[in-house]
Order: sequence, then structure tokens, then C-alpha cells
Amino acid sequence: MALNYDHLMNYPIPEVRQVLRWQDVALYNFSVGLGQDPMDEQQLDFLYEPRLKVMPSMPVVLASPGFWSRNPDTGIVWQQILHGEQGLVLHAPLPTEGEVVGRSRITGIVDRGEGKGALMYSEREIRDAKTGALLATATSTSFLRGNGGFGGPTGPVKQPHPEPDRAPDVTLDLATRPEQALVYRLNSDLNPLHIDPAVAKQAGFPRPILHGLCTFGTICHALLREMCGYDTARFGRMDLRFSSPVFPGETIRTEIWKEDGGAAFRARVVERDKVVVSNGLFHYA
Repeated sequence: MALNYDHLMNYPIPEVRQVLRWQDVALYNFSVGLGQDPMDEQQLDFLYEPRLKVMPSMPVVLASPGFWSRNPDTGIVWQQILHGEQGLVLHAPLPTEGEVVGRSRITGIVDRGEGKGALMYSEREIRDAKTGALLATATSTSFLRGNGGFGGPTGPVKQPHPEPDRAPDVTLDLATRPEQALVYRLNSDLNPLHIDPAVAKQAGFPRPILHGLCTFGTICHALLREMCGYDTARFGRMDLRFSSPVFPGETIRTEIWKEDGGAAFRARVVERDKVVVSNGLFHYA
């Protein structure tokens, strides 16, 4: 089935409700690297239930509709999807317990031409199920490598945030754990690429790679620590572009440039000196 622009723009992505427990919050925080120093009191705030905080990046895994683009009626060649960009805006404090609802929709599709793929933009609103209050908006860009040339619009294309042409003002190295992908997948991101060596090999990798959204959470930790002093109320917005995968156990170095009203950032793995995230934008109070 070929990709149909009108059908996909109006595709009924299922609404998802999720009961949130403090254990879910602690697991997510642990899965993106918090707690590697069990004597760090500020990090324990994200793991110890009497004073538990939610990592601002957690909405990317809340009330997710799952791998709906794998459905045959979408017309998407799901085997050739790449996660290109991720964004997140917080609108209200995140609860450590309660129920949330996620409503997702496609916001745009851009045809890059035959053999050049297509871009699909989507967003998910996460709301408090009881009050209806908007908690967060997660945005995503997917590169549909197998769907170019379907006759759709050729724009508009989202422009990345420019990176400053100077040395970063702040850098922070955060190590990932060798088993981190095995833990992160318990947030319900069950793609076998991140656990099965045979699947990773078929995809062209020597071993399973870290989830892109786990990298997103690790960089969020760096920004929260360096720019907000672990004060989650100061987090506003975070956007980035994925450039290359991370292997579990590698060290992620976040490079930050201070700007009016926020910061620009990128990230690289230290061991291979490889940029893995580029064109980052961070807004904070």
C-alpha cells in the first residue's frame, strides 16, 4: 500500500491512558542515568520516594501509542523509519502519581522526492486524565526513508537551531551503563534493536544501540544539572536532532552555549569523538 497523504494526515492514532506510579517515575529516572553516584543527594531526589522528582524528559515515554506506524494501512515502510528529531515543552509540573492521557496526531508530511524519503512531523499532548490540564507536548520528526515520491507537498521543512561557531561555555560528561538499554526498554520501548544482537547485526550495527530517547534523557540530565541546578521547575523546552547512535557504556559529552533566553547544545560520545546529537535548543527560567 502506497502512502496516502490525506489518509495519513487524518490517521486515527489511538488515545492512550496510563496510570502513573512513583515506581514508574523512579525507574525512568534510573534508566536515563540518575543514581550512578548513590551518595549524590541531588540525584537521590529523583530516586528516593519521600522526596521524588520527575525528570523533565519523562513525558516522551508517557501515554505513548506505541509503534502504530507499523500498521499496514498507514502505507509507511516501517522497516526504514529513522527517528530524526525530538522536542519537548513542559506546561505544568509533572505528577509522580496519578493518571495521564496521551493524544497524538500527525502535523505535517513532506515529500523529499523519489529515492529521497519523506519527513513526518507528529506531536503528542500529555494531559492530566482527571483535570484535563495540559502537562507537556512532545514533538517528533520521523525520516521515512522508503516513502519518497508519493506526490505530497515539498514543504515546509522545519529548520534546525543553529550551532554557535565558538567553543562551548559549558561541557559535562555523563557515562552510560553497559546494560542501560536493557533497563530503559522497561519504559515500554521494546524495539529489539536495543537488546537483540542478531537484530542489531541485521540493521548494520556491531551490537545493540542505546534508545535515542534514552540519549535524549541523558542530555536532559546534563542540561538540568548545569543550567538549572536540578530545579525541575526551571525546565521549559528542549529540542534536538539525532545525528548518530550511542552504544551502551559510552560517555556522552554535552556541549552547551549560553544564549539570550536559553542555550544551544550538542552532544558527542567521548570514546569515538562522534557527534550524536546536534542543533540543540534549550529554554529555561
